[in-house]
Amino acid sequence: MKNIFTLFLVGTTLIALASIAALAQDAKTPSPVLRNVGNASHPSSPHPPTDGAWGLPSVPGTIIFYGGDTNFSDPNYEGYANENTLVVGTTSVYAAVTAPTGGKTIVSGVFFNNIALVEGVFDPKIGTYDVRRGLSEENCGTELASGSAPQTAVPTGRSGGDFVEYTTSVSFPKPLTAKGGTTYWFNETPQCTNTGDNACESQEYYFDNTTQQTNGVNANAQPPYQLYLNSSYFGYSCLNLCEGENKPACQWGSWGLFR
Repeated sequence: MKNIFTLFLVGTTLIALASIAALAQDAKTPSPVLRNVGNASHPSSPHPPTDGAWGLPSVPGTIIFYGGDTNFSDPNYEGYANENTLVVGTTSVYAAVTAPTGGKTIVSGVFFNNIALVEGVFDPKIGTYDVRRGLSEENCGTELASGSAPQTAVPTGRSGGDFVEYTTSVSFPKPLTAKGGTTYWFNETPQCTNTGDNACESQEYYFDNTTQQTNGVNANAQPPYQLYLNSSYFGYSCLNLCEGENKPACQWGSWGLFR
């Protein structure tokens, strides 16, 4: 059982970091949590029509799960550092989904909705992915698949304040088979590590939450309060983000899977 004092310190640290997150874009201070990015001059725009966008490959597969759009006007909007950049070293958010019972599900790729602090820059255009099972507090579970692959990054048509949201996606080299009734955690991380690209000196990416599951596809397959942050940069080993005052915001993540 965790020491109560330790839990208090972890919770207090998260709240304190979140409270300064809204200043991160101005103070240039990296933070694991970003809040309150919306404003009247940059309202959230609607999701584009379902026309094959979503940041999927040029011949998109069938979306078998999507947690839903984020809402930048919601006071409970949060973004979570999800990046491998010159500013913040490898930092990953893991989001969960439970495979439908009664069979096996084939998964060919994963996409995450992220805001970019520098518009349109993904350098290299390679994303990393990781699939795990059995995550719990400070326990990163069992790795099932991981690697890197060519990444697409397509604007969703929404923006938070000065920051544009992108759907970043990768296809797995080999499709994965999910066992019915089993919960899996997925990560997809964009990168900006090119030392010859000046934009990478200030680029950061934040994975978006969703509070209403708008436009979700089989959204109820995402168990609530199961977002984990793994980051040696911030000093967290698979920390559950959904604790304390963070809990109302991080019920679900804005991400999905395709076949």
